[in-house]
Amino acid sequence: MRKIILILTTIAVLNTLLIKTVHGEPSTSPPTLVSKSAIMIDSKTGKVLYEKNASKPMYPASLTKIATAIFAIETSNLDEKVTVSKKARDTEGTRVYLEEGERVTLKKLLQGLLINSGNDAGVAIAEHLSGSVEQFSMDINQYLTNVIGVKNTHFENPHGLFDQKHVTTAEDLAKITQYAIQNETFRKIFGIKKLKWNGEAWDTTLLTHHKLMRQIPYEGITGGKTGYIPQSGFNLATTAERGNLSLIVITLNSYLESAAYSDTINLLDYGFNNFETSSISKGTTFTFHEQKYKTSKKLFYTHRLNNEVNNEVNENDTLEITSESGAVLASYPLKKVKEDSQTITMKDDVKISSIFGDYLSAIAFVLVVIVLCITGVFYRRKQKAKL
Repeated sequence: MRKIILILTTIAVLNTLLIKTVHGEPSTSPPTLVSKSAIMIDSKTGKVLYEKNASKPMYPASLTKIATAIFAIETSNLDEKVTVSKKARDTEGTRVYLEEGERVTLKKLLQGLLINSGNDAGVAIAEHLSGSVEQFSMDINQYLTNVIGVKNTHFENPHGLFDQKHVTTAEDLAKITQYAIQNETFRKIFGIKKLKWNGEAWDTTLLTHHKLMRQIPYEGITGGKTGYIPQSGFNLATTAERGNLSLIVITLNSYLESAAYSDTINLLDYGFNNFETSSISKGTTFTFHEQKYKTSKKLFYTHRLNNEVNNEVNENDTLEITSESGAVLASYPLKKVKEDSQTITMKDDVKISSIFGDYLSAIAFVLVVIVLCITGVFYRRKQKAKL
């Protein structure tokens, strides 16, 4: 009996060690996801590091609120007071329990919108900005297309409750999130984990619904938004940063909440274990066909860890940064360096010097001989004159 127990214990210990060994080494292969659509990009450059059905139209649910928030921040004064309508008060789904006639600052409504996913806050914001939800939908669609540059997004409301025409893509949501987090106000609200909420009908502490920010914290998480309706499944938008790498992960339409989080964690692990962002300093010079170029700002590019990159200027005055395999990682227009007149004069002097440089010693020797000969002639004439 003791031998059997010893054998079983040994097997268990070995199995544990094997599991740790296997999972201790980061995988260089992209993960397999449950979510029907997903994308991961580097937020500094927009480079796509992973995608699955990223351009397929999907129902975004409450991820819509990312767009509503940045639109409100960029087009309105956050200190403005908003009067809550009956329509906003009666909005279904997740709420912050606004009361009809209650006056709330736009900033507070945005906090309720992003942290607690308040649908009533979304309607109040839309009515304040555009007069009605219908007009707001037209306004935000125009904003998303013209300002952010989405390609396959059409919103019918500010909150993401189901409408058959209310669709977007993982690709567009990543682009919207990338744009939004450049705004400091949005970034701060997006990263709040908990906030005291004092309303006419509800006094509480708002807690972010994104579990990687609280219940199961993931190293480097900087913000997140959840979304769910039966037609969309479980959706997540997540931002994270470690060292010089900043990532945005969008996962859409998972049939299980746990799978949406597993997909997000696996993508973040894959990103942080396999990629890094490097930079080229402002003012760095490059030469192409004797023409000098200079970078006018700091340039970023994302590449696989420990991979060599090449920097070359092409005939279009563009710096191309390529990987070992020749794939273009990033391209940036460069400014030509104009040479001043002093530099040109110095170059002319160098050219003149180069022309005579090879014969300078011989010329000097000849001049010395001529001077000596002339001196000798004059000396002999003086000697003859004395005689």
